[in-house]
Amino acid sequence: MFIDNTLHLSYCTNIHPGQDWESTFNSLKEYVPGIKNSVSPEAPFGIGLRLSNKASEELELGNSMEDFQNWLKDNHLYIFTMNGFPYGNFHDERVKDDVHKPDWTTKERLIYTQRLFRQLAALVPKGISGGISTSPISYKYWHNTDEDKQNAFAKGAEHMILVAQQLYELEQDSGTYLHLDIEPEPDGLLENSDEVISFYSDYLIPTGIAMLGESLHLDGPEVDKLIKRYITVCYDICHFSLAYEEPEDTFGKFKSADIKTGKIQVSAALKILFTGKDDDEIWDLLAQFNEPTYLHQVTEKVDSKVKTYNDLPQVLEQRNSYDELRAHFHVPIFLEQFGPLYSTQDHILKTLSYLKSDPVSEHLEIETYTWDVLPKDLKEDLSVSITREIKWLKDHL
Repeated sequence: MFIDNTLHLSYCTNIHPGQDWESTFNSLKEYVPGIKNSVSPEAPFGIGLRLSNKASEELELGNSMEDFQNWLKDNHLYIFTMNGFPYGNFHDERVKDDVHKPDWTTKERLIYTQRLFRQLAALVPKGISGGISTSPISYKYWHNTDEDKQNAFAKGAEHMILVAQQLYELEQDSGTYLHLDIEPEPDGLLENSDEVISFYSDYLIPTGIAMLGESLHLDGPEVDKLIKRYITVCYDICHFSLAYEEPEDTFGKFKSADIKTGKIQVSAALKILFTGKDDDEIWDLLAQFNEPTYLHQVTEKVDSKVKTYNDLPQVLEQRNSYDELRAHFHVPIFLEQFGPLYSTQDHILKTLSYLKSDPVSEHLEIETYTWDVLPKDLKEDLSVSITREIKWLKDHL
């Protein structure tokens, strides 16, 4: 939906089943029109579309694309952003670190992303920009040495530059502006703002100059500008709160480096504050969030540095002494507290406050995808929960 004619706001449909196109389209038809009628009955409603690789392939078969376009038009819906991070199935089976497969070192990830952009170009309304969020290159624990990591950064940069060229040529031909939004997260090869900036300066820009300078007849500064136009950052609020970064500081760093924020994913992490009074109750409640589907990295700030535990069981088993932990579990954004546990909702409010003075992105996408695996007392009807999140966000804009 439009907010003050400047922001597009929706939720990410990765919370619905969608291994193939048939199940994806059925989920959209089941949930989206009712949610639209609740939160945007008069105005068009945008969708944050998630397509698995299989669903994306099948969307190009037969009349699937035309049928989808007609359904969007008939229901006053439009696409402005897509989630291109999870490649395969995202529900009803173990995902964990497989969410990064295939990573940006592979042609499979490149082909998938390029296809998504062709489809987004066909779906986004004329005059509206579109973006696709994607993985932070790869998963850290798959690369054992510094040389392995450097090679992954180099190959990832090479593949992303090919996407930047695709988007440059698309805009030259059609006038449609699309961008690739890199999404840092704990234990990704890119976890925080400093690593993102280093990736641009050490890999993306030099690789882009080598690959595009001659073929597009552009000099270094022009290539730099091109890359930063088409390769941007997905600012997932949950992820940056896990990095203990304040929104104002992060956006300031990106602004100084001329790096754009293509999309803001509105999400909240678990915050665990230990006081010594209710610690046993806190540990018992935190254990209810331990589930086998998704990765739930836990972070701790120690002497101004962030320490990451690769999954929730690691800290549950140890039960060491901590002052504060934050857990990668996308909890409902409208809740500040869950008994003795908290959320990083404060980071959402700080981000929204920052946007009022510096609208760094026009795409807002709520991404609470853990409804199925939340503890029982936090579960409600899915449509009711999504609607409640959207209304909460609208009220705070």
